[in-house]
Formats: sequence, C-alpha cells, structure tokens
Amino acid sequence: VQLVESGGGLVQPGGSLRLSCAASGFTFSRCDMSWYRQAPGKERELVASITSAGESTNYGDSVKGRFTISRDNFKNTVYLQMNSLKPEDTAVYYCKIERLGRTSLNYWGQGTQVTVSS
Repeated sequence: VQLVESGGGLVQPGGSLRLSCAASGFTFSRCDMSWYRQAPGKERELVASITSAGESTNYGDSVKGRFTISRDNFKNTVYLQMNSLKPEDTAVYYCKIERLGRTSLNYWGQGTQVTVSS
C-alpha cells in the first residue's frame, strides 16, 4: 500500500492550492478516503472525506465552503482543492485510507506541507 501526496507549498492568504494523493497497492475504487492535517503543536484533524464512488463527502467545520474533496478512480487519485486559504490552514496535510467496505483501515501518506503566509 502506498499513498503519495503532492501539491503543497507556500501560498499567500486568499490563494488556492490543489493537493493530490496518488494511491497504489490496493483496490482504490473500493475505499473511502480522507484528508487530515496537523499544525505544529496541535492534534491531527479531519479536513475532508469522500466515499468510494465519490457520492458522498464530509468536511471539517473550519474548511466548509472553501475546500473541496474529489477523486478519480481511473487515476487512483484523491484531490483536495483549497480556496480562500488562511494562515490557520498552515499544516502538514495527510491522505488516509479510511475504509475498505465495512473494514476500517489506518494507512497514511507521508504528508505534504502547506504554508499560508504573506
């Protein structure tokens, strides 16, 4: 199982970034996926999640209306479009396999740094 995040970087407040998580080594199209983030000195928090076919999404309160999670099951990739970024969005963002069917899983990517600063 491998999850490789990309797309992080430095962006000014109000800017946008799109994160990608390329998956391999498992049946991606059968798995619910999530994005989490962890800021320095804070606990890791759920940012967004998406069901296996992409029919349902869920967002943390702090990102609702600004972030959009999506997936491409042909490319085995899950995305996080982040708009109207704020300094408090600064964190390491991680991709995670949540579930395969009814079985909870705990596979994580290595993370990608997002820094929002002027």
